Amino acid sequence: MKKAEANRFNELYQRHLRFLKLQGKSQKTIDSYARAVRRISERFDCCPDKLTMEQREQYFADLVNSHSWSTVKIDRIGLQFFWKHVLKQDWQWVDIVKAPKVRSLPDILTVAEVEQIIGAIRNLRYRVFLLATYSMGLRLSETLALQVGDIDGNRKLVHIRRGKGHKDRFVPLPDLTYQALRALWCKHRNPCWLFPNAVGSPERIQKAATHMDRGGTQAAMKAVVEQCGIKKKSLSTP
Repeated sequence: MKKAEANRFNELYQRHLRFLKLQGKSQKTIDSYARAVRRISERFDCCPDKLTMEQREQYFADLVNSHSWSTVKIDRIGLQFFWKHVLKQDWQWVDIVKAPKVRSLPDILTVAEVEQIIGAIRNLRYRVFLLATYSMGLRLSETLALQVGDIDGNRKLVHIRRGKGHKDRFVPLPDLTYQALRALWCKHRNPCWLFPNAVGSPERIQKAATHMDRGGTQAAMKAVVEQCGIKKKSLSTP
């Protein structure tokens, strides 16, 4: 881009970031939507407000061939946000990109398979983690984020904060899961996290300021599934 056009792009791009933050978007969403604007600008070496309809159609035609439908969808929504909130223009070509409708059933572990996996896990925190995730029907990120104050032992409820759709909800807490969570916490006594991101001495675990790492947890669960000879994806990407 020429200097004047690059300056205009930077101004629009920064405005894009401000609008995303003002709309309360998560950092992951901000990064994805911002990347969409950068990618289409780099593709044609011009500011997005100068793109023709033909260029936009060509961009998505190329994107469909080179990236997943998930990426295509995110770029479409990100650019739609940019056109609407930054350029103040109608998004009249939103229907030019539609992902094919694929209806497939997710892999679901049987009770016997869950019991087999739990029995194969030697690490207590991973064993309790898996039990909590499946007994309460939680997403991996929801279990990781559980805090001591989220457990209501009297009413046997767990407060899930900012779960799917950034909404709070309560889920029933089975007695066995409650006893397992309590036994785990009594070992580390972290004042905040039920699954603190630390190993080693009790003092170190007690002082952990964050919960277990998502990637490490996925890898550990996947390894146990493979060890048990179960051919399902449920534990690698919950």
